[in-house]
Order: sequence, then structure tokens, then C-alpha cells
Amino acid sequence: MYAYDCIIVGSGPAGGSAAYHLAKQGRSVLVVEKAALPRYKPCGGGVSPVVGEWFDFDFSPAISLTVDTIRYTWKMGAAVEAEIAAAEPIWMVRRDVFDHFLIQQARQQGAELRDETEARGIEFQSDRWQVSTPDGPVWGRYLIAADGAKGPMARWLGFKQRKARFGGAIEAEALGDVAAPTTAHFEFGMVKNGYIWNFPKADGYSIGIGTFRGGQRQPLQEIATEYSQMFDVDFKGVQRYGHPLWLWDGDQTLHTQNAVLAGEAACVVDPFTAEGIRPSIFSGLKAAEAIDAALSGSSSALEAYSQVMQEEWGSEMVWAQRLANLFYRVPGIAYKIGVRSPGATQKMVKILCGKLRYSDVASSAIAKLSRSLIPGRR
Repeated sequence: MYAYDCIIVGSGPAGGSAAYHLAKQGRSVLVVEKAALPRYKPCGGGVSPVVGEWFDFDFSPAISLTVDTIRYTWKMGAAVEAEIAAAEPIWMVRRDVFDHFLIQQARQQGAELRDETEARGIEFQSDRWQVSTPDGPVWGRYLIAADGAKGPMARWLGFKQRKARFGGAIEAEALGDVAAPTTAHFEFGMVKNGYIWNFPKADGYSIGIGTFRGGQRQPLQEIATEYSQMFDVDFKGVQRYGHPLWLWDGDQTLHTQNAVLAGEAACVVDPFTAEGIRPSIFSGLKAAEAIDAALSGSSSALEAYSQVMQEEWGSEMVWAQRLANLFYRVPGIAYKIGVRSPGATQKMVKILCGKLRYSDVASSAIAKLSRSLIPGRR
């Protein structure tokens, strides 16, 4: 009975990055993916260029275009435009291309891919995991659950009550000419507890609307349709996709018997910006390091993975959540004294690029917002 060193369920950014780094260390890796690759994935597709530092290959073939300007609006007016003063502009990617490219890099290192292969159940047998598939069982000494927010792996592994703050998004992609192909757009005034985004791609727009704090129901499709008219896009006239967002909501255990959670299955999405690709890749990288150490004999490697994610990601998300709680509670004030203030965009870009931490700026931003709520204070 042959057993892979690791079976990874899911071929998104977390699964692909874990597969690449494990295979590069000479480990035998199988990636199981229920869809046929490349597969469409609704996603704004904004990626921090810092992820390039975690790999030793060039991502440029997977980048649709790059953004060097951010434009904010409040109820489609009061526009603020800022150039990104960073070493590299933000990448805009199409997830079918980006995810497949990452998996192909893993395959070049020796990882095996079985797409159109659904994981239908798991069972721990002696010292390995059995994963049931339509083509019969496969076995792995370790298991990475990277099957996303709606995947069953976390539940099968016994993670019945993961900590997550639930949000939701509706997204659509529209093909056509892009008026400002190097500008990303954010609208804060039309939706409560979230924002609308419009990210350019080489051949069109990716428009989405998300809410990150729960609360009252909102006509998200109608709001996004009104906003999209600014760009001559009929939001109702294109295919729309709704999906949940599993936002980080505090430290939690991400490991169990010979297995770890990674990506959105681990609820790594930023609760302030809803950024998901960078933290998913980071979790895949750290999961690979932990399993490589476990295969080398470390008995505490998987526990260390949970600790690393808490210390290096969760500690920052505490500040992101505090900032989100206040920002989305008083978005009008936050827009006036936060978004429109000089340097705000540069600080956010530095956070997205890993050059600045939420903890470096959130306390002063929260204090400034709090003072604005006191009558007579600004």
C-alpha cells in the first residue's frame, strides 16, 4: 500500500503553494482537486507582490496586469485618487490562470495532480490518512485540507466549531475595454459594513460587493448594479457568483492528527479588507514547512504550525478586526478623516505588501476615529 508523504485536498493558492514547497523538498505529494483545471474562480484577484518573495520563480506569466493607482469614492462621489508609492504595483490576476500556474510549478517539482477527482471521505488508519475518491482510495502520511470555505475537509477532520467571522460577497466579471487599466476602484458609501470594488483585468473588469460585519440584509445585487453603471457595465447582464467569506476571528487550533487546515478552510481572510490570496499562500507555505519538519521526525511540528499562524498572522488580524469594527460602524467619518487623509493609501499598500503591520498604524487610527465621535473633537 503506497502512501504519499502528503495529500493536499484543494488546488487553490494554499494548496498550490504547499504542494510546491513540499515537492521542492523532495517529498512525494498528491493534490486532489474536484474540478477540471484550469477552473474558473470568482475573485477580485488583487495580489500583493510580496508573495513573489516566497518562491524562486517568476509569476509574471500569471499576472493579467498591474495597478499603480487606487481611486476611492463615497456614494460614487467625493473621489480620492492616489498613486501607489511602492517598489512594485499590486498584481491583478485571474484565478483560473493564477491557480493553475502555481500548480504547474508544483508539478515541475514533482508533485502529482489528480483533477476532476473529488475527495469523498477520509479515515485515519494506523499511521496514515486514507482519502476516498471515485477512482479508489489513496493514502498519505499527512494531510492538508485546502478545500476552501465551503469544503467538507475541516468538518471531516473534526473541526466542528472553527472561529470565523462570516461575511459574504457577490462578484461578476465583464469583458470589454477598460478605461483606466492601471487603477483599482473602491466604493465605501453604498454598502453597509463593507465596500464595492472594481479591479481591472487585461480584457475587462472584476466587480464585487462584500459585507464583513454581518447585520441587516442588503440588496447587494441592486447596489452593485447601480455602481457598475459608472463603468458602462451591466452587472445584472453578466454571470454573478455569490460566496461566503470566512474572516479570521481569533486564534484557534489549525492542526489535528497528521493533518492541518490551510487557506480559507483555516479562516485566514483579512477581516478589514477581505484579502484572501496572500494569507492563503502564506498558510500554504507554513503548512508545507510544518509537514516537512514532521516528516523529518519533529513531534511538535504541526502544533508549531498553529502557533506560527497565530503569531505571524493572527496577532495582526486582531488589529485588523479592531479597525474594521470601528471603520465600518462609522464609515462616513472614517472616509473623511481616514481614507481622504494624506498617506492613508500608502500605509494600506505597505500593509498589503508586508512592509508595514496593522499593529504599526491601527492604534493611532482607532484613536483618531474614536476622538471624532466625541462632540466637538476632530
